[in-house]
Amino acid sequence: MRSAPHARLTGTGSCLPEQRLSNQDLVERLAARGVETSDDWIVERTGIRFRHFAAESQTTSDLALTAAQRALDDAGVAASDLDLIIVATSTPDMVFPSTACLLQAKLGASGGAAFDVQAVCTGFIYAISVADAMIRSGAARTALVVGAETFSRLLDFDDRGTCVLFGDGAGAVVLQASDTPGILSTTLHADGQHAPILCVPGQVRGGAVQGHALLTMDGQAVFKLAVNLLDQAAREVLDQAGLTTADVDWLVPHQANIRIMQSTARKLRLGMDKVIVTVDQHGNTSAASIPLALDAGRRDGRLKAGQRVLLEGVGGGFTWGAALLQL
Repeated sequence: MRSAPHARLTGTGSCLPEQRLSNQDLVERLAARGVETSDDWIVERTGIRFRHFAAESQTTSDLALTAAQRALDDAGVAASDLDLIIVATSTPDMVFPSTACLLQAKLGASGGAAFDVQAVCTGFIYAISVADAMIRSGAARTALVVGAETFSRLLDFDDRGTCVLFGDGAGAVVLQASDTPGILSTTLHADGQHAPILCVPGQVRGGAVQGHALLTMDGQAVFKLAVNLLDQAAREVLDQAGLTTADVDWLVPHQANIRIMQSTARKLRLGMDKVIVTVDQHGNTSAASIPLALDAGRRDGRLKAGQRVLLEGVGGGFTWGAALLQL
């Protein structure tokens, strides 16, 4: 009897909006609002030097479309071959339908399943875990998984502790059924008790916004939780695969803050020369950050066929998870 198929990554793609803001650009914008910060302050605390903001006319599905088309081209797959589209996002185009359905229409790929996953910065890990399970079960054979965000629209530009951190973008991967192992293991977790430390506590009711519809964060609390939970998730997926950190060629973490990434790598006893870092170029792009980093690493030649790559993320919810891939 034939064994269950594996889910294998066959293509990646990314999209960053044209508008690119340096720290100094943002410093000047904030100064006009009476908010003081500096390039040195931002770099020292976060490692961020640039971020991209979507144009007024650009939607999350627009960014997702460009990233998706590039991933499909990279994989040599036609949109008509897709039988599953999952978009991880916290900034959908509208309340409903899902951004995945809107993306499916733009791709001209109707018929397969399409839905969104909302786990904030862990969203991409959640999404590829679901796609992996569906491919392994036989429910899908060719999946497009996208992390896409327009987080700039959730920012409070009177709060220098959060507005300097985030940017917009999209990253996408194509996963296909294969006899060769690709996604070796995944793990997902959440603890809703920590929801208040990172959230957007607003909603639409009766056609009007109720509550506070901008991002709020307790940075110190998030940092303390993040480092320990990322270490835990990484070790779980390695244990599941019967491997150790010595077997990892590359760590591709959620690009939130260079200090979190450095602390996580140190706990795992991985040198920073084994960590894909892109946070300096686009800030925290939430669910888009891991696939953006994956695509950057593949296109510049660092990530190569046969290597083992550890993905990990943590985000509002509080959510966290990891995935171990063999390229």
